[in-house]
Amino acid sequence: MSNTLVIVPTYNESENLPKLAQRLLSLPVPVDLLVVDDNSPDGTGRIADALAAKHAEVHVLHRERKNGLGRAYIAGFKWALEHGFEFIFELDGDFSHDPDAIPAFLEAAAQADCVLGTRYKGGVRVINWPLSRLILSRGAGLYVRIVTGMPFTDPTGGYKCFRRRALEALKLDEIQSNGYSFQIELTHRLWRQGMRIEEVPIIFTDRIKGHSKMSGHIVREAVLMVLRLWLQNRCRRSVRVSRGLAGANGAESAR
Repeated sequence: MSNTLVIVPTYNESENLPKLAQRLLSLPVPVDLLVVDDNSPDGTGRIADALAAKHAEVHVLHRERKNGLGRAYIAGFKWALEHGFEFIFELDGDFSHDPDAIPAFLEAAAQADCVLGTRYKGGVRVINWPLSRLILSRGAGLYVRIVTGMPFTDPTGGYKCFRRRALEALKLDEIQSNGYSFQIELTHRLWRQGMRIEEVPIIFTDRIKGHSKMSGHIVREAVLMVLRLWLQNRCRRSVRVSRGLAGANGAESAR
């Protein structure tokens, strides 16, 4: 077993999972894969079990029903902590996140508590999105920065690497959000604690097979969650940290 775990939540990803597992297990750095399947009706869970039987690096968590991206990741995070992993990734199961970027994340994580994959630092690196979806994503990122003050270029992105100590600091049972806003809440909680957060440029490619899980409800949840996070931070757009954490990148105030 490696010290790096890639968590992939799945719901009807039978077409993508075998190829994704192959890509991950072929990386130049050793990683384990945890599939968190929400009882996919297309048989994704059975495919995951077959992969786990063939490869010791593949593990599977079965959940009884579809219960949201955030709950799937929380289950995966708890499993990762119980099994002693040091570096824990979030990765979409539809190839929108390029597995080949994982070594760059790990290099950055050597000096950080959390590494965010950014689609927008130094330019836009998004493939196959309609203009409306790009405007929504960019607008959401701007909204998050204006309200919370977090100085990150892509706060809604879902390609992340956490150090073990970061997940332990999150108090996972207190995470409230479940959809689009889940990524924002995780980053904001770490930022408020003065954790060191770095960004790594990525190329984001819209899914080739399957269907997007984005919905109006998810967007509305994110709008309200950002306001809630601002209130939790006592309406501040900066963080107050102890002297020992004062030099952390995540503690910078966005002015």
